[in-house]
Amino acid sequence: MQWTRLRSRHPDKSVVGRLAQVIEPIPAELTDTVTTILDTFIDAKQRQLAPIGPELDQLVDAARRAVHGGKRLRPAFAYWGWRAAGGGVRDAEALLTAAAAIELVHASALAHDDVMDDSETRRGQLAAHRGFSERLQDAAVDRVDAERFGRSAAILLGDLLLSWSDEMLGSSGFKPATIVRARVYFDKLRSEVVAGQFLDVLAQTKDTSSASDALRVVRYKSAKYTVERPLQFGAALAKADPALLAALSSYGVPLGEAFQLRDDVLGVFGEPRVTGKPSGDDIREGKRTLLVARTFDMAGPEQRAVLDRYFATPGVDADGVAAVQRVIRDTGALDAVETVIAELTVASQVALAQAPVADAEARAALGVLVDRVTNRTV
Repeated sequence: MQWTRLRSRHPDKSVVGRLAQVIEPIPAELTDTVTTILDTFIDAKQRQLAPIGPELDQLVDAARRAVHGGKRLRPAFAYWGWRAAGGGVRDAEALLTAAAAIELVHASALAHDDVMDDSETRRGQLAAHRGFSERLQDAAVDRVDAERFGRSAAILLGDLLLSWSDEMLGSSGFKPATIVRARVYFDKLRSEVVAGQFLDVLAQTKDTSSASDALRVVRYKSAKYTVERPLQFGAALAKADPALLAALSSYGVPLGEAFQLRDDVLGVFGEPRVTGKPSGDDIREGKRTLLVARTFDMAGPEQRAVLDRYFATPGVDADGVAAVQRVIRDTGALDAVETVIAELTVASQVALAQAPVADAEARAALGVLVDRVTNRTV
């Protein structure tokens, strides 16, 4: 596979700067290969499940839809972690098969997350539980029963995808000892995202949340499993030393936090046709993000009355959403969160500059990814 035309092995600093200007950190070859790996794996699982009965086709089809689309950030970070530790381009297919296992974990988390949030859409299409429900309603089944089936089926879909992630990692082609070394980070990734998701669900039961509580959710629900752990996972497969693994953590945690804070801003102000989710969903769901915590802290009495009326109200209309958006802007909460994103971005850049990354392309790609994940509209 030809990941990039740039192959300098011992460039000087000026070359590193030029690489950062031209390198594509998530090349089409990477995303296409991950998609092919996932499709091939799911095709094999469909054949394996076929003797049980044709009813399972809709579950497998939902799994195939669940892993399509998205930014493929996690495989990209795993790949560049691998390269940062000296992993070669020639062995990248085994690495991307292992990294595709993280995409199965990600798809599992999204299926469950959409059930918990009762989301209508995901990536511009029906969320998994809505898709299951609508197909059953088309068969003239009672609506309540169809919705219950949809939620139940989506939970099982998430469980299946999580189970498959183990199988995919085991079939990646790496030696067992190598997989054992990397599994430390794979297992941490899976445990931490569940822990963060639980903290997020728990936060929705409270009337208020502190900035520290909101940032703890950010760190474990998203930051670690999006950036830090995939980086360390890829690096461990290439037998990274402790110094590099620690440096990748120092780079990855603030970047992952900035990524999620940007996501939170988009959840309130994002354009639906770009984000693939309805505008203001996080307002209706009452997401206790840092943006919301800052808004409640900074709101005056009249602004607090608007929040009390419209925030965390599932049926709130577009005018109510717009009223909350105005409060978020007018209190200065949006500017405050943008400042935090900027500070985290700088922290990540400083950590990368100090990291013992020998591969110039890896360093350049990780630098471009800082901008890619923090300065985005989707």
